[in-house]
Amino acid sequence: MIREAVPTDVPAILAMIGELAAYERVPEAAQATEPQLHEALFGAQPAAFALIAEADGTDEAGGAPVGFALWFRNFSTWTGTHGVYLEDLYVRPEARGGGHGKALLAALAQVCVARGYERFEWSVLDWNEPSIGFYRSIGARPMDGWSVFRLTGEELHDLADTSRVNAA
Repeated sequence: MIREAVPTDVPAILAMIGELAAYERVPEAAQATEPQLHEALFGAQPAAFALIAEADGTDEAGGAPVGFALWFRNFSTWTGTHGVYLEDLYVRPEARGGGHGKALLAALAQVCVARGYERFEWSVLDWNEPSIGFYRSIGARPMDGWSVFRLTGEELHDLADTSRVNAA
């Protein structure tokens, strides 16, 4: 079953974020805290949203979160519409192959269609062949010719400092 996350899901989501970081070979990168995640998802002005995949309830893990999708709205100046950017999709190893990942993606596709959003996008690591194969199997295609760029840490602060100097 797929459902919208509720505040009591924050510890499970945070745990799965840690599991995802370990899977992506950067466990130290998962630094978010429960209060930060709670504020981002359930604060006065939510910055992100989450869906939860639950176990089917036929065993002792029934109803337990086995996966999640964390997303936020983006905007296309070309189409003039919002879209969904999927930040994280994760299904616990013991639940993989049970349709949870596809169900999470289908639920987000429904959000897009219902709200008139024209794009549903995400990134995947080049080495993550199982995920790439899965995404291709549902009709998703890579955006050839586009590369993701990111500023963090010292470089982000350096650029911000440049802006202050020029603005003064």
